[in-house]
Amino acid sequence: MRDRELALRERAAAEPQRKMVAAVVPPGPSPFYPGPQAEERDRFAPLLQNPLQRVVDAPVSTFSIDVDTASYSASRRWINYGRLPKPDMVRVEEWLNYFDYTYPVPENAGVPFNTQVTVTDSPWHEGSKLLHIGIKGYEITPEQRPKANLVFLVDVSGSMTAPDKLPLVTRALRMMLTEMNPDDRVALVVYAGASGVVLPPTEVREKTRILQALDSLQAGGGTAGAEGIELAYQLAREHFDKTAVNRVILATDGDFNLGVSDDASLKAMISRQREQGIYLSVLGVGQGNYNDQLMQTLAQNGNGVAAYIDTLSEARKVLVTEASASLFTIAEDVKIQVEFNPATVQEYRLIGYETRALEREDFNNDAVDAGEIGAGHTVTAIYEFTPAGTAPRIEPGRYEAAAGANVATASHGDECAFVKLRYKRPGEKQSQLLEVPVAAGNSTALSVTTQQDVDFAVAVAGAAEILRGGKYSGNWTLEDAITLAQQSKGDDEFGYRAGFIQMLRQASQNRKL
Repeated sequence: MRDRELALRERAAAEPQRKMVAAVVPPGPSPFYPGPQAEERDRFAPLLQNPLQRVVDAPVSTFSIDVDTASYSASRRWINYGRLPKPDMVRVEEWLNYFDYTYPVPENAGVPFNTQVTVTDSPWHEGSKLLHIGIKGYEITPEQRPKANLVFLVDVSGSMTAPDKLPLVTRALRMMLTEMNPDDRVALVVYAGASGVVLPPTEVREKTRILQALDSLQAGGGTAGAEGIELAYQLAREHFDKTAVNRVILATDGDFNLGVSDDASLKAMISRQREQGIYLSVLGVGQGNYNDQLMQTLAQNGNGVAAYIDTLSEARKVLVTEASASLFTIAEDVKIQVEFNPATVQEYRLIGYETRALEREDFNNDAVDAGEIGAGHTVTAIYEFTPAGTAPRIEPGRYEAAAGANVATASHGDECAFVKLRYKRPGEKQSQLLEVPVAAGNSTALSVTTQQDVDFAVAVAGAAEILRGGKYSGNWTLEDAITLAQQSKGDDEFGYRAGFIQMLRQASQNRKL
């Protein structure tokens, strides 16, 4: 009896400690956070950061724009679970372009976007500068919006059973329907071990019929994703509408394990459909089978957006708040080329856009595919550069000093760079050219909102660089990024910037665990 009483006392004494541990240790596998074991099976392509370039060696930098946001929301999910994202998960451009900025809006659709270029001090390297490029797409009114002719392609394989996969997808698509016009059309195709048409093209005014089709979906079986894509495109071709936006929206965890699943074959198939005017966007979901590399390949070659849906709030952002930007393209094959002036700039580095790099000659080649801008989209890119007259980070060679001494006599000594953009209007084959010279020295007379936008973008880029390993961010810390983001949060209608600050605080805490 005495032994039993002693055991009971020990158990009672241990109970508060067990409760305390349970309060601070992340929970085990749950519907929305399957845990570290599931995360480790997610696949992200290796990502090498852009290096520092000397202007005398490579004065021109060329890349395609990118409006994807999947990297940010996927990284946020890891951080909210108490971990840090893998460096390869963090694509700086997708963090930057997750947020909206108040860049100048075009007055009409004649020129589909405005370009704003500013120069400011780098907060992580004394003496260095940041060249900030901001693009804002033309915003269409509800009256200007073309019809939408969509095919929802939904993965219903066995890997989609978790609540943060198929159930989240169906709830997200239900929300999207609330923002569509009655004469818009949607169809529903599913795939698992095989594919099939659940709902033929149906006008949104028949909402009850569409919702019943969505509610009927159940997960189970293999993942013949390529077969599903082929069927979805077939349906889109058969019901193609020249007056509408024709797009396939794929919702999947990216686990293609049956049929044609290599990136090259899928890329070729999707590129052919793109040329026929049928675009593809991708909604990635879940953990444990998420194939980010495949999702990026599909969206990039389908002239679409790759988003990662981790919560219902994120689904609302992508499919409701930003529906026009996600669905309605206003400019295609948008490329940016920046030429730095060797008289005023010694070296530079493009922050992010590694997967969107182009060759110099690709800029003028209209046959080279590039990214698209949707109605109201914002695109942000940042270069860091070392002005002439300050200590370079790449030491000149022994025999280069004399040769480089004459560089200062080059023309346009009042400029640090020359920014060029090419784009095509939807359906056109020939690109249009925009050019913006950039004055040397910091931009002056910036409005309060412009300064806030630039500073907040710098905070985002700096934080992303730190989470990638901090090779190029000097002694800057996440706490520095939090401070700058807090100071420049500005008007935050939907709370996305506040959410970023909270995410960084959690990431800072995770680094200490």
